[in-house]
Amino acid sequence: MLPPHRPAPAVRIGALPRRGLFALGGAALAVALAPVTTRTAMAAAAPRSDPFTLGVASGDPLPDGVVLWTRLAPRPLEPLGGLPFAGYPVQWQIAADPAFRRVVRAGTATARAEYGHSVHVDVRGLRPGHDYYYRFRTGGHLSPTGRTRTAPAVSASPRALRFAVASCQAYTDGYFSAYRHLAAEDLDVVFFLGDYIYENAVTSVGGNRFDPALRLPDAFELPVDTLDLYRMRYALYRSDPDLQAAHAAFPWVLTWDDHEVQDNYAAGVPRFDIPARDFLVQRANAYRAYWENQPLRRPQQPSGAGMRLHRRLRFGDLAEAHVLDTRQYRSDQACGDGLRAGCADRDDPRRSVLGDAQRGWLLDGMNRSGTRWTILAQQMMMAECRYGGDPALLDMDKWDGYAADRRKVLATAARVPGTVVLTGDVHINYAADLRPDFGRPSAPAVAVELVGTSVSSGGNGTDSTPRLDQQRRDSPHLLFANAQRGYVRCTLTRSTLRADYRTLPFVNRPGAPITTRASFVSDRDRPGLSPA
Repeated sequence: MLPPHRPAPAVRIGALPRRGLFALGGAALAVALAPVTTRTAMAAAAPRSDPFTLGVASGDPLPDGVVLWTRLAPRPLEPLGGLPFAGYPVQWQIAADPAFRRVVRAGTATARAEYGHSVHVDVRGLRPGHDYYYRFRTGGHLSPTGRTRTAPAVSASPRALRFAVASCQAYTDGYFSAYRHLAAEDLDVVFFLGDYIYENAVTSVGGNRFDPALRLPDAFELPVDTLDLYRMRYALYRSDPDLQAAHAAFPWVLTWDDHEVQDNYAAGVPRFDIPARDFLVQRANAYRAYWENQPLRRPQQPSGAGMRLHRRLRFGDLAEAHVLDTRQYRSDQACGDGLRAGCADRDDPRRSVLGDAQRGWLLDGMNRSGTRWTILAQQMMMAECRYGGDPALLDMDKWDGYAADRRKVLATAARVPGTVVLTGDVHINYAADLRPDFGRPSAPAVAVELVGTSVSSGGNGTDSTPRLDQQRRDSPHLLFANAQRGYVRCTLTRSTLRADYRTLPFVNRPGAPITTRASFVSDRDRPGLSPA
């Protein structure tokens, strides 16, 4: 029996020692593109200090199972978390009660150096629709306790599904206070929709996160591109206590956007002028670090510069979530990327944001689902979003730049009642009705879109701006636009969707209160958002 739970100590980032990075020079391509070996170095002595500084997490709930995650890192901002290149046995338990008197599954996994000393346990044999508690132990050190929840049985008819939508958490832009409030919600699952980290150099930190007399290790002054640097960036973010609390409270379903690799990259095309071969090495490093640091199953483990992240999760006959990847397979942005007017290439049917294979997988899955609701958990705004001008400026990085793919998805949604698109990326709350032709505002909606703001990216934000007001005037399908920080809390019942936009007044200091800025509802059989 493991000893009683105790919380992990806080990580004082600025006080950590600085150390040189492992070089990823000439061997970088081999390290990044080769599959992880099946052999690790001999087990080393147990860590002397607490290795659970990055908390615990669970994800991708199934009716009979869930993924449990942790990563050993006694000195998290050093390469390999300050541990030698060795394997460590890690015991895990999952119980039906928080005191662990009724342990239902237990075992031992190995935190392997090749995986950054991360642990992914795919637990099966659990009961559908139940809460469970889990924890890890290694060398006498006990992790924090996490709570998770399995999905309902496939044949079940749940009365409701409660979830939150979050995205975009730039550590340097402010505190993650939204997560402290999110952790207190009554939810079944959290959908995180991209920009878990930001890859740019950290030369200053807003929000008074650090004592001005202290500084990050020198490595953080570099843009992220090597495996070590990506691992250390995840460690910086995961050291945040509010983020840890939200991970420990619910299972998460995650997908990425661009900043997990490089801003606005498209498949193998970098935003910046670097050789394509070098960018594939960077992408391989980024994908590997992403898998290491998230509660994902083995089928999502990357192979070189590729990683299959799109997948489906079902919640009884109430909802099926299609988790999409709009970065890895997309065509390069049209007309040179950015805001463009009159870009004919955006309508080219040969261009795709999903890629042919993923688009076929999605449309086939939508047609076959058979659930009351169909959720598309993805990264970029699908509704047309005008940025003023005559003709209007449209963002080529979003679905506006891939109009043919959007038409195909919305044509399918017109035949699939209850389609809900969940979106991140833009650091703005939007509530939108989705129509196959946005030029016909009188046409009925075929689906709805809930665009969530950022957790911290962009700083404090504002309730409204002239640009947002103009967007709403130019776009009757946009019912709400707000640029404060926070998340979206959603409830699906058998017949209705409710979305509550939860916002904070500031993120540049801790302790922000939260309020519900606006709420909207939509009927499954007559899609279209209206104020609650």
